[in-house]
Amino acid sequence: MQKSAVHALVDRKEQQSILLQNLIKSLSSNPFYREKFSAAGIEPGDIKSTADLHRLPFTVKDDLRHNYPLGLQAAPDRDIVRVHSSSGTTGQPIIVPYTQKDVDIWSEMMARCMKMVGVHKGDRVQITPGYGLWTAGIGFQAGAELLGAMAVPIGPGNTDKQLQLMSDLQTTVLIGTSSYGLLLAEEADRRGVINQLSLRLGIFGSERWGEKMRSRIEAILGIDTFDIYGLTEVYGPGIAIDCPYHTGLHYWDDHLIFEIIDPHTGKQVAPGEKGELVITTLTKEGMPLLRFRTRDLTRIIPDPCPCGSPYPMIDRIVGRTDDMIKVKGVQVYPAEIENVLRSTPGVSSEYQIIVDRKEGKDTALLRVERDRGSRMSAAETSDMCRRQIKSSIGITMDIEIVDFMGLPRSEKKTKRVIDNRQTN
Repeated sequence: MQKSAVHALVDRKEQQSILLQNLIKSLSSNPFYREKFSAAGIEPGDIKSTADLHRLPFTVKDDLRHNYPLGLQAAPDRDIVRVHSSSGTTGQPIIVPYTQKDVDIWSEMMARCMKMVGVHKGDRVQITPGYGLWTAGIGFQAGAELLGAMAVPIGPGNTDKQLQLMSDLQTTVLIGTSSYGLLLAEEADRRGVINQLSLRLGIFGSERWGEKMRSRIEAILGIDTFDIYGLTEVYGPGIAIDCPYHTGLHYWDDHLIFEIIDPHTGKQVAPGEKGELVITTLTKEGMPLLRFRTRDLTRIIPDPCPCGSPYPMIDRIVGRTDDMIKVKGVQVYPAEIENVLRSTPGVSSEYQIIVDRKEGKDTALLRVERDRGSRMSAAETSDMCRRQIKSSIGITMDIEIVDFMGLPRSEKKTKRVIDNRQTN
């Protein structure tokens, strides 16, 4: 590492330590955190630097649910200018309050993301994620406007209208989930309107997506795509993004501390090792979070990026601790299946994993979509998938090859795993 980079790293650690100390002092007046500190035997003055981070207790999503709606609010009501919320599809929704400073910092981080991937003042940015209580739509709009680009806040769905505006306004940047990006790309291709579009960039997030899907979207639309990361509990999207070198996702460590832990033991892992991402918000006022367990699996990349950015990187999210499925005693993550499909000729990016229990035994069926134009037979493709999965993951799966476009597309997030064991 160059000398200047080392000095920058030391300066940032010192800055983070000061912000962390201030955060601990602030949170000690919140009843929830005061009880957490007391249970852990910690006084605010015990935390001197980021080296003491491991001593602090975790915050988990159930803590936020149990304190619904605003039990973790740390700023007075008079300073709260907005709330956002998670969907609540898996339980009590999370309400997240924001001060004006929170909104401004989030807008700044989102603008950084866009600038990093090449969005500029002359771009027209079509924003397809949802608005309202969900964070995505308004977050992207705020970032685009702060950067000086033209925001086209169309929101989700209505593919006909999306493609019409994309053509009429000559949209240059498309924002959405990767699933909807693929749907729009395939639909534009089917209608023969690709040559009417002026897209050059795509920014996709809100779900984990692999390199094969990235390649398909880029090949159809002729654009560069970028993976953006975030979560409702921590501002929303825009806390990390990959740059044009695609070596990892840069995150904004002047506002956030990222650490990686072993999801089973809770202990920090060595730099470069994969584990669960834990986030501490250093500058958030409305609902700051201390060591929030995201359940997302990744690793901190210890090497600097060729792009020269001073901001550190995490790897692309490979899965979640709660989307692992155990079949025949083997732990399987969807990302592992994607890695196999990436190197398997004759298949597209789309797949489904259907897990069931028959006669007391687990069964796993992988439905894979044949790539358009593939000359391999279904039997050949199926056999190749089966052998590569057995070799790479160590599990034997039944394979069903379906025709191109034979699996459902989504305007939101694609459901990859269907576990019928939970209902049987």
